[in-house]
Amino acid sequence: MQRQQLDGCVALVTGGAVRIGNAIAHALADEGCGVVVHYRNSAKEAEALCRALHAKGVEAWRVRGNLARASDCERLIQEAGEKAGRLDVLINNAAVFNACPMGDISSGALEEEFRINLFAPILLTRHFAGIAKTGRIVNLLDRRIAAHDTMRIPYVLTKKALAEFTRSAALALAPRFTVNGVAPGPVLPPPGKSRSYLKTRAGTIPLGSPVAVDEVARAVVYLASSPSITGQIVFVDGGQHLLGEGV
Repeated sequence: MQRQQLDGCVALVTGGAVRIGNAIAHALADEGCGVVVHYRNSAKEAEALCRALHAKGVEAWRVRGNLARASDCERLIQEAGEKAGRLDVLINNAAVFNACPMGDISSGALEEEFRINLFAPILLTRHFAGIAKTGRIVNLLDRRIAAHDTMRIPYVLTKKALAEFTRSAALALAPRFTVNGVAPGPVLPPPGKSRSYLKTRAGTIPLGSPVAVDEVARAVVYLASSPSITGQIVFVDGGQHLLGEGV
């Protein structure tokens, strides 16, 4: 990967203040890319991340927004572009991840998951394509798009639909934009839980262990750097998607 592909560019990372989004922001900064950190409730974490990115010698900005609101999706793109002066990359990382088996499915549960996990990335992509001449878009998916998880039915449906949107948008927005996806496997334990907790709950992993978050971030950066890859979904899951199993 050539650093100059991202050097001097600006990326918006939704849900960038914590967890995988935080790692992606750092990986982008390591390539010389400025970062607009979107957050909803993690104001302190977003501020701390911006300070850390400034220390790496890149520009960083914070933008708050509720992605469940269509109006916030449009405002987020506009504000990010205004604050940074340009916008070259969109990383659709923010998502909700709720347990919801068949017996618990309700219109409210479906609406929450779909608004944030599917509708928001679609709207953000549309608005980004409306203000930028060219760009790169990377959607964070889940290795469950190749399997089933009966304990998280709405979540899995949103990610499978987002995978289809990724391929459709790649065609619809070519040649000005590339659109790709990264589908992680088990990466981080829930807040307050240790890495050992993750290993016991991760299921069978052909390569033997959960994925390091930095590997997911590097895959995102690779796709955001490439001018020749579009419509692709990269699984970063230790081969778990090959098994077709749910967790």
